[in-house]
Amino acid sequence: MLPFQLLGFFFVASKDEEEDPEHDHDLPLYKRGDLLEVPRTLFTHFGIYLGDDRVAHLIPDILPVFSKNKPAISKMVTNNRLLLGVVAKVASVRVDSVADFAYGSRILVNHMDGVCSEAPLDGEEVARRAEKLLGAVDYSLLWYNCEHYVMHCRYGTATSYQTHQFCTAVRKLVCSRTTSYWTALCGVGLSLYLGCATPLTVLSTLLVSFTIWMAA
Repeated sequence: MLPFQLLGFFFVASKDEEEDPEHDHDLPLYKRGDLLEVPRTLFTHFGIYLGDDRVAHLIPDILPVFSKNKPAISKMVTNNRLLLGVVAKVASVRVDSVADFAYGSRILVNHMDGVCSEAPLDGEEVARRAEKLLGAVDYSLLWYNCEHYVMHCRYGTATSYQTHQFCTAVRKLVCSRTTSYWTALCGVGLSLYLGCATPLTVLSTLLVSFTIWMAA
């Protein structure tokens, strides 16, 4: 009888697993207020899920500069439109479908919960904040981008880890001893080549190099 009892056990376990809500594929993948992120071009793009297949996200877009055609503007923002919008500093918080937001990439859900020191707000409050900011915004790649937007909505703090990492990398590159050496050599060499090597120009070049050296 043991084999039949084991068979019955596995059958029941399998049936229970099928009825487990966590395994119900009809349930929505995302909850209202979830923070979604996808890799896009040179950076990670962020948005807030509002429910009903809608994502609010801050995205640069050059098209509104040249056209007032709302149907065209409302279509999925391509990478070219996005990158030119970054340069022109033209952006808005808009609502798109999950598919348009993802742009063919895999979506990561609430990954920032394990990164941010602040606890996430209630999902409804997150979505309410996201909806409140819909429309044109003052965009800055470093000081107010899509990550600042979602961090404000979900955690109440408008920060960007991507910006911090970028600035840190630039600082390491610019404020290095090697850079200070090359600044001094190039500055003095250019002054000699142009025939304007005076004590003042040489001193100015060395002062810049010394400042970089001390910041390194």
